[in-house]
Amino acid sequence: MLLCGLFTLFYSFTLLGNGVILGLISLDPRLHTPMYFFLSHLATVDIAYACNTVPQMLVNLLNPAKPISFAGCMTQTFLFLAFAHTECLLLVAMSYDRYVAICHPLRYSAIMSWRVCITLSVSSWVLGVLLALVHLVLLLLLPFCGPQIVNHFFCEIVAVLKLACADTRINEIAVLTGAVSVLVGPFSTIVTSYIHILRAILKIQSREGRQKAFSTCSSHLCVVGLFYGTAIIMYVGPRYGNPEEQKKYLLLFHSLFNPMLNPLIYSLRNKEVKAALKRMLAKERTL
Repeated sequence: MLLCGLFTLFYSFTLLGNGVILGLISLDPRLHTPMYFFLSHLATVDIAYACNTVPQMLVNLLNPAKPISFAGCMTQTFLFLAFAHTECLLLVAMSYDRYVAICHPLRYSAIMSWRVCITLSVSSWVLGVLLALVHLVLLLLLPFCGPQIVNHFFCEIVAVLKLACADTRINEIAVLTGAVSVLVGPFSTIVTSYIHILRAILKIQSREGRQKAFSTCSSHLCVVGLFYGTAIIMYVGPRYGNPEEQKKYLLLFHSLFNPMLNPLIYSLRNKEVKAALKRMLAKERTL
């Protein structure tokens, strides 16, 4: 009951924080820029990510004996992978936006047109769903006739694969290949872009300009570090010893705390978001 209450509180903060971010971006014309356009998609993914895993987690805490249906488990696995892949690709798009804004400021409006922004965001969603669909199809081809207990907080793909009573090497190779292509590749791209960004920031003459650039980039870097750091440890890291229990709790942090922390990071370290929130609260008071 204590954990259920605690997780419900975190879940509420996740929905509230990301909902506030979405509300501010949609209502404040000053936030109608490519950076906040991508941030609104990130907030949407975080809400969907939490809604896919946390409610079932709360049900399991209240009634551990209550089973989840096979269709429900497969759906949860598919949505978890789809939202995770989409967030990976959205973070790459956001890093590209920051790279263009700082390294090519005079060409920013021409490069980051609304057509480009919409193309990048739609591509992130479509690729995320397609990659998850590949894993789902491979998963549905397996027979499940062994133990019926998923040793996890929800239907995570590696935990579900352990219930199959057939050779899962193809599935494991697909998971590892997908993790390398969606985690290591994009993370390397983000690191490379931020090396160029750091060089460009150090060349800025004014102290105020450097602080503003560091402020907008540090928020994104915090989110990237939290998301990619935990995901790479879980799916690409070494598997010697018995790290399964540790990875299980790490994934709990990844799926429960990351979506809650993202709006806090962006609101606490971003002057424009804080200013938009103040303007919104001022309007409410005048009404």
